[in-house]
Amino acid sequence: MKYDFDEIIDRKGTNALNTDGFRDYIFHAGPDMEFPYPDDDFIRMWVADMEFATPPEIIQAVRERLDRKIFGYTKIFDPEYFDAFSGWAKRRYDWTIPRETIFTSPGIIPALYELVEFICKPGDRVLIMTPSYAFFKYATEYNHLELVTSDLIVKDGQYTMDFADLERKAKDDKVTLCIFCNPHNPTGRVWTPEELKRFGDICLENDVWIISDEIHCDLLRRGQTHTPLAKVHPGTDRIVTCMAPSKTFNLAGLMFAQVMMTNPGLIRTWNERHFPMENPLSITAAHAAYRFGEPWLEQLRDYLDDNFRFTRDYLGQHLPLAVHRISEATYLAWVDIGAYLPSEPDLPLFFANRAGVLLEGGNMFVANSAGHIRLNLACPKAVLEEGLKRIVAALKAQAAIH
Repeated sequence: MKYDFDEIIDRKGTNALNTDGFRDYIFHAGPDMEFPYPDDDFIRMWVADMEFATPPEIIQAVRERLDRKIFGYTKIFDPEYFDAFSGWAKRRYDWTIPRETIFTSPGIIPALYELVEFICKPGDRVLIMTPSYAFFKYATEYNHLELVTSDLIVKDGQYTMDFADLERKAKDDKVTLCIFCNPHNPTGRVWTPEELKRFGDICLENDVWIISDEIHCDLLRRGQTHTPLAKVHPGTDRIVTCMAPSKTFNLAGLMFAQVMMTNPGLIRTWNERHFPMENPLSITAAHAAYRFGEPWLEQLRDYLDDNFRFTRDYLGQHLPLAVHRISEATYLAWVDIGAYLPSEPDLPLFFANRAGVLLEGGNMFVANSAGHIRLNLACPKAVLEEGLKRIVAALKAQAAIH
């Protein structure tokens, strides 16, 4: 089947965060906040879900589940689900996951909030690498723990870990957990096995647990390979791996994730304190994704690769001072436009007002991110082209003023 990623889908009236919740999420403002652009005229390149239809195979499976007519309390009792997910992991990452180590959660963010509480004790510190997905920080603060950050090193848009800094901070006896992103959001790095080995060794040798958020692991550019952190460190039970079909198949609203853990004490705590029920439609959708979603995903990857190349070429031609590398994973472009707006304190507000583009700025990624914007490229090519055109026009108009 040939899938249509050029389709423009109207999401208004569906309670979508993308269309109806941007004022609160981006600007912490109420529904009365006004812009020079009507809401329908915005180009939306912000929150990390896709403007593509969920695969029809998944939609059909959900329809068939709807026809069963009852949606009572639900857990996964059918081993076929775990077989489907384990088969996916084996085919795509060459990673064997024992059934007894797979648990489920209504999303990776809820799992993070619980796992930080289960692993840490009062007075502990949590280490993250910046720039960082902000919910790593929020999960730490929610549990009244101190956040410790280690800045990634960046050169010409390419990010690497600062292993010396990581080791210094991991040696702190109060640092008991590192929340890690593999592949990395927002920079798009696919960490190599060598990087994962060195990073894991630093943490584990200093008795630091690791939660590895691997939600973007299927959204790879051609030629890239995802390596689960736990696969590189098979001898430890202090790595917790989180994966989900939500980013891969545009299922974020169904709130479903897998959590892989092997530590007996943590498993016991999880079983005692985690509410175990699941949404029946979420289970159906995830099962269908892992059974039938690969052809759709492969076509999606080609479409995203084209969008990334178009973005690179367009920015290179029209904004030569912008620093941008094609992300090795994710559908998110991370662009340094500091040369054009060196003193602009609120980049999302600037582009909303001057360009009619909704995007996320570096201020939303904890630290080590000044002057950056994150652009969601998981949209039809026509939308992407219009968004980039508006961004360029706004920056050129601002330069003309100054």
